[in-house]
Amino acid sequence: MKAEAQASGFLTRMVRTQRARLAGRAGERGAWERRAAAAPAAPAFAAAVGGVSVAIIAEVKRRSPSAGAIRAGADAAELARIYADAGASAISVLTEPEHFGGSLDDLARVASAVPVPVLRKDFIVDPLQLYEARAAGASAVLLIVRALREEELAALAADAGALGLAVLVEVHDRAELELAAALQPAAIGVNARDLETLEVDAGRHGALLPLVPAGCVAVAESGLAVRGDVERVARAGADAALSGTALAGAPDPAAAVRALVGVARVARARSG
Repeated sequence: MKAEAQASGFLTRMVRTQRARLAGRAGERGAWERRAAAAPAAPAFAAAVGGVSVAIIAEVKRRSPSAGAIRAGADAAELARIYADAGASAISVLTEPEHFGGSLDDLARVASAVPVPVLRKDFIVDPLQLYEARAAGASAVLLIVRALREEELAALAADAGALGLAVLVEVHDRAELELAAALQPAAIGVNARDLETLEVDAGRHGALLPLVPAGCVAVAESGLAVRGDVERVARAGADAALSGTALAGAPDPAAAVRALVGVARVARARSG
């Protein structure tokens, strides 16, 4: 895992914390597996974010390690309904509790509240988290290439597919994108934020989005606050844009979503 070379980085610490949280929960796997198997079908993620306009994936987010408090007292389901009614094509729900103020209950409540697909966004390192996501009604899960060993990434992607979960594989450089593309996931996300330093480099969108293979949804993540940002990633070939802090922290989240929707997609200059 690349993060091991940056022992003091945020992502490295989070992955270690997540593995420690999950270490004592192996006995829960059977129960969660049964709940996942009994869960009703969820809306298809890739179909929802593959329209003629750049799809907006709006994020339910109470706080973050980079921005601090964003919408500390947010009702996750109500915020998700506002997003969906304003035109968001999908909802991302942060379920990590310590740094983002999220929970699995948020995910379940959002999935029950909106007709659009819901993405579980977390530091996923164990199949148990996939069962939790499916049982809670998620349509998709986030897998971060930099957080996982190559064999773990492949195994988790396969396990997610077997559960009917779409996978959004997050990358930060070209080598990671090549690993992601080999999995043939529903979507590849290019995150402009370095998860170790938490710094944003918007140039990463322009460098990597054009390289996402045809047939795979290209998602721009981080640094997307205004319509001009969505237009910028559209020119680079984004099919969807995931916005968190700007929407969750807006005085009027509905108006903030409406300001982003409707940007025409642009065919990627290079695919494959």
